[in-house]
Amino acid sequence: MALCGGVGAMALPSELIVHIFSFLSDRDKLRASAVCSRWRECLFYPALWSELKLRIGGGNGASSEEYSRLEFLMRRFGAFVRELQLELAPGEVGSRSLNNEPPSTRVDLSPGPDNDPQPSERWGDAMATYVDQALCVLSNIRNNRNLQKLRLYGDTCALQQEGLLNNSNLHQIHHKKINEIQRLFKELLSHSRQLRWLSCSFMLGVVTPSSLACLSNPSSETLQHLSLLDHQLGAALISPPELERLSSLHSLALDFSDLTSELCSLLASPQRTPLHRLSLLLNGTTLEVKSLDGTATDDDWKALVRVSANLRVYVMAVEVSSSELLRALKPSLPLERIHLDSYSTLVTDATLELIAQQYNKTLTHFLLLRDDPEFPDLSVNRNEDPLVLLAWRCTQLAVLVIHGYTVWSHNLVAISRLRGSSLRVLTVSEESIDFDPDQLVFLEGDPVHNLVKEVSLGLGRVWHPCLDYSLVLTEPSQHFHRELHAFSMGM
Repeated sequence: MALCGGVGAMALPSELIVHIFSFLSDRDKLRASAVCSRWRECLFYPALWSELKLRIGGGNGASSEEYSRLEFLMRRFGAFVRELQLELAPGEVGSRSLNNEPPSTRVDLSPGPDNDPQPSERWGDAMATYVDQALCVLSNIRNNRNLQKLRLYGDTCALQQEGLLNNSNLHQIHHKKINEIQRLFKELLSHSRQLRWLSCSFMLGVVTPSSLACLSNPSSETLQHLSLLDHQLGAALISPPELERLSSLHSLALDFSDLTSELCSLLASPQRTPLHRLSLLLNGTTLEVKSLDGTATDDDWKALVRVSANLRVYVMAVEVSSSELLRALKPSLPLERIHLDSYSTLVTDATLELIAQQYNKTLTHFLLLRDDPEFPDLSVNRNEDPLVLLAWRCTQLAVLVIHGYTVWSHNLVAISRLRGSSLRVLTVSEESIDFDPDQLVFLEGDPVHNLVKEVSLGLGRVWHPCLDYSLVLTEPSQHFHRELHAFSMGM
């Protein structure tokens, strides 16, 4: 390696050097490019950068450094990269690869003595960083005709919680740049020729209701996955005429309120490729602007399932009342995964009972999460716990995650025995587990130790409650973005 300028290294043909470098990680490639000009020339060979997966931060004064890094990568590889997966997190420090995506916990922005003395200025800078990052990415990939997979995510939840980042004030403060960003995104779609995967999740100010109309005809024929999500827009991002063009879709992700009866009828056309995966985001905040009126009826779901017999649906409901949830969950909806997440809204035992009855043959993943110091008890009747009944009825259940609700220890044991080793994931936060005083009288030794022992026996493997609730309580929009990707890939 030290003989870079010597005969040995210089004698190797460029093709062989490129092949050797293909085994390096992206980070190691960039480090190796600093060794000598010959290596640098070989390391920027397009074949070595067909995929680029990054999460770019920019908080705490690091925005200039992170922007320079992003600009370098986009300028070098944006014109020919085939797969670009990028997460912009302007309030986060540093950047990292997305190959091992760690969960992102929720952010508490309540003021405190240790916080930034001028948080509004800090978050205002982060908002400007986000706009500049989006502009940098799109300006460098707009003419890329080889792009096959584009997956963009804006991790801006913290800014939105502060009320500093939304479509309205983005246009007010960065009017010209936002218009340029939207124009570049449309230009990118019009120049694409073989796009197979298009995902733009919560990238505020990027997608508009007219964006998809710019997608080129070649890409409309090759596109197999589409995901356009922005819970702050009142208008639908996917219109019936544009969906009709995309006849080869295998997977689709959109806001639940946008899945109208007309859209569902188009998906049920026998002239289309059968749909395999459908991810739906049901957001209580969005329902204040876009109601469930006009969404797909049970007959629409029946018609869709007749054409797409292998269709499976993933629903994430964030801060949705039980009454709205019961309206949305039609009996014929082929539900495989459901994630109920809230800060204050309570899920009722009636909701759990409906899910267990309607989707007993299809449900494999059930996540019940609530971010609140109170842990309500769903067991109105201790002899008929709704979680136990769900585990009993849903014979395909493989993943069960619970935090924010009281789970009685004896019910947890019952769940483990009912599903056994087929329950691949049983994650319950330690704070959620409680012990019945009447049963403790008959137990000897430490109740936690006994619980761990009994659940482990039921599952046929070693089990422990989750001691760090932050591992369970992830940020909802980021969880949905990453989970729908795995779900759409059939994972």
